[in-house]
Amino acid sequence: MSGIKSLIKAGTVYALTLGRGGSKGLPGKNVKLLGNHPLIAWSIAAGKLSRSIERVLCSTDDEEIARVAARYGADVPFHRPAALASDDATDLDVFNHCIEWLAENEGSLPEVFVQLRPTTPFRLEHWIDEGVKILRRTSGASSVRSVAPTPLSPYKMWRPGPGGRLLPAMEVEGITEAYNRPRQSLPNILWHTGQLDVFWTTTLIEGSMTGPYIQELRVPLKLAVDIDDLIDFQVARLKFEELMPKSFITYLNTCTG
Repeated sequence: MSGIKSLIKAGTVYALTLGRGGSKGLPGKNVKLLGNHPLIAWSIAAGKLSRSIERVLCSTDDEEIARVAARYGADVPFHRPAALASDDATDLDVFNHCIEWLAENEGSLPEVFVQLRPTTPFRLEHWIDEGVKILRRTSGASSVRSVAPTPLSPYKMWRPGPGGRLLPAMEVEGITEAYNRPRQSLPNILWHTGQLDVFWTTTLIEGSMTGPYIQELRVPLKLAVDIDDLIDFQVARLKFEELMPKSFITYLNTCTG
């Protein structure tokens, strides 16, 4: 696959949103309505409103998701094979399928890909622009990920040991019984929120979603809502008015007339 690097067009940035139809935690969640529009539409809006994104693509195995994505401005030029919509398929598998399709059918690849997950709908469009800038200006960086301070410290978590014994999940060098210390005295830990991933296409071609050098894009924890089941969706609905950018709402309203 490395031979297709010559097809990369410098300066181009594509967004890709992944919407499979077989969600088990919340069936049909990608087209379930959040604020009068399907869940996947909010990720498409972010890509369409970003100044950096030239094209927003959707990879899906589901005809309804494909129709919805196209209605809201995404390109859906190919159908994702069923094998890449299983629980075992990885994001890298899906991105590689997209790369191979673009190389074979269009003869051109973007320099940078941005992943916009439908299940993390609360983000700001300027994060995308900032993420692309960070990737370009950071020497040696292979990717950028949105992160926020973790709501639960892993230093206060446990591994199950033999006979029901609790073993610390993580320890801090020089600190005895870190799990008994105030959270504020423990090292800061950042959590990958999933709202935004930016990476060179070469990073993907070389077999990784991140590469060895991941640069941070710090985002507010309150926006980090990840929808996996019905309770998560209800939380997103409760927070919608507070957290969803008005520019996204305006854009999606224009798509539906």
